Amino acid sequence: MKEYIMSTNDLSNSVIFPIGKKFESDNFNGTVWLNMLTPVGSALPIGNVTFEPGCRNSWHKHAGGQILLVTGGRGYYQAWGKPAQELHAGDVVDIPADVKHWHGAASASWFVHLAIEVYPEKGPATWLEPVSDEDYNKLK
Repeated sequence: MKEYIMSTNDLSNSVIFPIGKKFESDNFNGTVWLNMLTPVGSALPIGNVTFEPGCRNSWHKHAGGQILLVTGGRGYYQAWGKPAQELHAGDVVDIPADVKHWHGAASASWFVHLAIEVYPEKGPATWLEPVSDEDYNKLK
């Protein structure tokens, strides 16, 4: 089966929500765009997150948990101490509170998901160390 690789032109026409603005953060390895779909400080923050091929975030955890709704491309989610799970459009990841994890694009594909922060009143994400290139490069 051949993997479909989206170009930036394909991406702008294939996502459900607008791509948003480039998000500058030391917690991502690569370029990512963020479009907050609910206002900052809302009871249920929801962001449309778009990763360029090979982009991933650092290990982190959420005091209240997080839900990912995959809307496009191919990517990965990994909880600490467990194997990485390949993700595709339509996949849902329910991440319990305080589970150390990362998520991001496959090396040859864009990746888009909605990130829903559960119980945001429990506090912001705690950012930890980057995912090592050695571990990431083991993924197909």
